[in-house]
Amino acid sequence: MTTTDSQTHAISQNPFTGERIGEYPFDTTLALEAAVSQGSASFKQWRKTDVAQRAMLLANLAAELRSASEDIARMITLEMGKPVKQARAEVEKSAALCEWYAKNGPAMLAPEPTMVDNGEAHIHYRPSGMILAIMPWNFPVWQILRGAVPALLAGNTFLLKPAPNVMGTTYLVNQASLKAGFPAGAFGVINVGTPAVAELIADPRVVGVTVTGSVRAGAAIAELAGKSLKKCVLELGGSDPFIVLNDANLDEAVKAAVAGRYQNTGQVCAAAKRFIVEDGVLDAFTAKFVAATQALVTGDPLDDTTYIGPMARYDLRDELDKQVQDTLAEGATLLLGGEKIAGNGNFYAPTILSNVTPEMTAFRQELFGPVAAITVARDADHAVELANDSDFGLSATLFTADLMRAEQMTNELETGGVFINGYSASDPRVAFGGVKKSGYGRELSHFGLREFCNVQTVWSNRK
Repeated sequence: MTTTDSQTHAISQNPFTGERIGEYPFDTTLALEAAVSQGSASFKQWRKTDVAQRAMLLANLAAELRSASEDIARMITLEMGKPVKQARAEVEKSAALCEWYAKNGPAMLAPEPTMVDNGEAHIHYRPSGMILAIMPWNFPVWQILRGAVPALLAGNTFLLKPAPNVMGTTYLVNQASLKAGFPAGAFGVINVGTPAVAELIADPRVVGVTVTGSVRAGAAIAELAGKSLKKCVLELGGSDPFIVLNDANLDEAVKAAVAGRYQNTGQVCAAAKRFIVEDGVLDAFTAKFVAATQALVTGDPLDDTTYIGPMARYDLRDELDKQVQDTLAEGATLLLGGEKIAGNGNFYAPTILSNVTPEMTAFRQELFGPVAAITVARDADHAVELANDSDFGLSATLFTADLMRAEQMTNELETGGVFINGYSASDPRVAFGGVKKSGYGRELSHFGLREFCNVQTVWSNRK
């Protein structure tokens, strides 16, 4: 949980105990100018660094993250409530990201020869400059490095504005980058309020913006970037469909449904939220899903046995509860949970709603917490129709034994990713991003590596 004191600093509080974790004054105008100037100046040298050297520093960063894993994981848990076992997994995944780009990234930046008349041409991937990153709190290491690692490898510098309730985690990651050997200014951190963001985007030393956040925030930042002709990558909200057809392996589907909905206490953009189940297996799937959800352990996030921790912010819990109550008032059926858990900690009971129809709140809005909404589909075509009936288009899951039909259905699903017989995930080997109000641009893979590159054509004519 985060509160602000007269808009001068952020106070981070443990959402489980209410204990104050840290107090971080907003950067002064002078400090902010120094950070921007340092990032801009660092770019002039960093871009000249050999890509192999940059890759070596990424490998060093992986080692530093693993060395500090327990401290970083504990800070994640204290600041935003992620169960510590999941926090450790996030740190490890981030280290693996660094290693993957260190090994595979340089080849993706190599010049590409192209045949032209009367000469030869090469496509070069040149760095662009300093990238401003506005990042959320729900994956406070992975989200940062998912943007920073490819940007840095490409020769750009990275100026990070993290969410205020995970400043402690951010500083630990920044310390790891310095220990790994990255020069000062290559990976900078700023702590500023919203008004300063507009000034940063307009600053000519900032050449692009990457944002992970809400639709509202993304639209506002894209408008500001558009006025200054700055490129954006936007990873925004999601209300991912999880389709279960009559021929699906229900045990596997339920296992994926639980992980896809309740990991990180349901606070994930690319997560199963709308469960669209074909009529023939509706009852069987629902019964298994409810039983598996009831078995999840809710409690102290520092306990390795805990799967559901407290939600990160009290205002988000209140918003989620209103969405649940509105949906019930609209005619949905409550199968499990549906309430704030009384006592210490910002907990919301793992919840399952059934008989949810497209006009209801839980179908139309993103549920950013441990709540699942089940909708019945007449058949596979109807399931696709329901899946696409959303303003969002981040990812989709499809469970069926008929892989040929699954491949055909992917052509019709309006999402950035489709996961067949497995739940949504991000991985450096594949592109990540969405369509519609889930944003635009791509992270990860070679797509993310080149997003903030100047794709430069060099054409030499023969004499």
